[in-house]
Amino acid sequence: MRVIISSKNFNASEHLKETIEKKFEKLGKYFSKDIVANVTLTMEKGRQKIEATINAKGTIFRAEEMTNDIYTGVDKVVDKLASQMSRFKTKLQRKHKDHKEFIFANLPEATDPEPDEAEIVRRKKFDIMPMSLDEAIMQMELLGHTFYVFLNMETDNVAVVYKRKDGNYGLLEPNY
Repeated sequence: MRVIISSKNFNASEHLKETIEKKFEKLGKYFSKDIVANVTLTMEKGRQKIEATINAKGTIFRAEEMTNDIYTGVDKVVDKLASQMSRFKTKLQRKHKDHKEFIFANLPEATDPEPDEAEIVRRKKFDIMPMSLDEAIMQMELLGHTFYVFLNMETDNVAVVYKRKDGNYGLLEPNY
């Protein structure tokens, strides 16, 4: 597994980069060599944020941590990713049984029980309306929801606007 480290509002020392690469080597034994881990280090409000994303041929593992000690944060992110992989080992084996991206023999058994099958408890159908991003945000706020699905007039694609934990908004758009 390759590790790509980037930073925003933060200068990562060579020692920190080496530490991150060494910690992510633990996760590398679960994947083939062509899988990439993207690690982003950010300084926000006087605290350091570590975000890690591993895209393994359509299965995305992601973890983030806000901390005062960047090295402790890196440890916690690696632990979260390893825990995700262990918890979903059985489901991943079913999905990727013929793929070479995952090396399941190396995945430890989960200490937490595997999550139960998700149950859909409600279905809702609605009309998708063409609108601008600003209109979609307004509609989401009027409904008191944390997300809103709409047809983006600018791109003519279905999109989702959502409220982030930091109070800002995010936009999800498909790649075709």
